[in-house]
Amino acid sequence: MLGTLYGLGVGPGDPELITVKAFRKLKESPVIAYPKKQKGSKSYAHRIIDVYFQPNEKEMLGLVFPMTKDAATLERKWSETVENVWEKLQEGKDVAFVTEGDPLLYSTFIHMMRLMQETHPEVPIEVVPGISSINGAASRLGIPLADGDDHVAIVPARDDYEKMKKVIEDNDCVIFIKVAKVIDLMLEVLRELDLLHKASVVTKVTSNEEIIWRADELDGAELEYLTLMVVRK
Repeated sequence: MLGTLYGLGVGPGDPELITVKAFRKLKESPVIAYPKKQKGSKSYAHRIIDVYFQPNEKEMLGLVFPMTKDAATLERKWSETVENVWEKLQEGKDVAFVTEGDPLLYSTFIHMMRLMQETHPEVPIEVVPGISSINGAASRLGIPLADGDDHVAIVPARDDYEKMKKVIEDNDCVIFIKVAKVIDLMLEVLRELDLLHKASVVTKVTSNEEIIWRADELDGAELEYLTLMVVRK
């Protein structure tokens, strides 16, 4: 009998923001799969759930996801990763794949799920939603994301001045994820629109490493990858 692949959202950073259902699935699943960094250090999702387990209590399956745009390398590495999970499922073991935030919102699990469905369609897959960093940021910043007929956009920040400007102009609230790499461009856009005072930036929201910034503090800053910006007009 095949095991079930679970996509578990474990929240934005605070271990207490994991749902009761995700916690139960973590406890019930003999194998926990998690994105592993190339150098072997714990991933962000792994650290979120660390407080709930004793060492060696679970079979931990670290999966390396290559940071490259080379199609051949990506296909090979992803195939290897899916087969590693498939081996455990073939043994009848449930595998809980943990991801920060929600499994179906800009998550590594999306690609894992698609490839597993293509290569091993017989595998049962269940997804347990999680609290995203977007919800966590709204809570920590005290900013309502939407009210009444407000329009809200969730946008990966990119090096495209006019598109970033237009998305702010067209919406009442915009959450820019992956903002660290283009923070200087985003600050220029906000200054042109006179909205610098309406923007907040947060890194590793709700975790014990959380940092909250005012946008006007960030000229020339080097920010960590897990950083987002909320612009609420």
